Amino acid sequence: MEALAVRLSGLDPYVDGALRIVAFYDTLMRRRVDLAALARASAGLAECAAGIRLFGTGRTIRVSPGGGEAPDGASPGSVSGSVAVVLDEEEIGSVWLERPGPAGPLDEVLLERLAIAVAAAVERYGPARTTMADPALVELVIGAGTDEAARARALRLLGFAAGAPVRVAAVRPGPMPLDRVGGLVCPGRPVKGAMVAGVGVVLAAAVEPDRFPPGVYAGLGAAERPDVAWREARTALRFATAREPVVRYAALGALALLAEVPREVLRGNPDVAALARLAGSPEDLETLDAYCATGSLRRAADLLHLHHSSVARRIEQIGRVLDLDLTGTPGLYRAGLALAAWRLLDG
Repeated sequence: MEALAVRLSGLDPYVDGALRIVAFYDTLMRRRVDLAALARASAGLAECAAGIRLFGTGRTIRVSPGGGEAPDGASPGSVSGSVAVVLDEEEIGSVWLERPGPAGPLDEVLLERLAIAVAAAVERYGPARTTMADPALVELVIGAGTDEAARARALRLLGFAAGAPVRVAAVRPGPMPLDRVGGLVCPGRPVKGAMVAGVGVVLAAAVEPDRFPPGVYAGLGAAERPDVAWREARTALRFATAREPVVRYAALGALALLAEVPREVLRGNPDVAALARLAGSPEDLETLDAYCATGSLRRAADLLHLHHSSVARRIEQIGRVLDLDLTGTPGLYRAGLALAAWRLLDG
């Protein structure tokens, strides 16, 4: 192999440089250097500032070509190239160079090898700070039958400090992978996720509800105990809609009691049964939802971006289907309650 490398290097200066970079990082990996040493070595080799960022911990290392900490303000405007760091098929961070002017001809090779070395260092000096976790450990944390000692041990293995609060979210991630969702809603702090029984579980030191991306539905538990919070989060997720995709259990109030009603009882209610007849018309359901949420034809029209007369006609037709007078408070209240119950059945 070395003889082949020598022959290739004699044919093409680019190949010679690339092989030297590969050998450089192979040596660093054999010496088992840490992330800081990798950043320093990379900055020296590239002769420009280099950076490493890990999503799970929020840790960022930026080093100048001289080996010291890079001055503030140089990133991200002067980033000349970056590559994702991937471990176990999950994107856990990124590496980059901050070269004034255009990227160097070998920067791509350097960044790819640096990303591989960073992933190896994270795995070696772990636990790996990836967002996705072993589902078995997550189930121990949220399981109602788990004893507290086992729950505390599972949390420690997942990277949460003893006694630190842990928030729980139930998530339908949609088109975005669960690990990306977790990294977005809890940046820079411990967060772990796993799919359990078809539902995404996010355990986090904190959750920022406004950071859930479009297309993701989530329910947020309120309790301090993870098992109770998980039960609350699943309940809140059942109430999530396109209009309100992220639901806090604490905000449900008495509506949460609907989740305790057996499905056959909900299904047999005349108002819920009537509402099921609208299921084939998403526009009607959206109109009724907006009207129940606002209690006003004009405000519902603003929400739906329609003329209020169009909304009035729809509400009149919906009222006939439901056999309810939706212009009065009792009918509006019944329709809103039926809509919430129907969603629970649909979920």
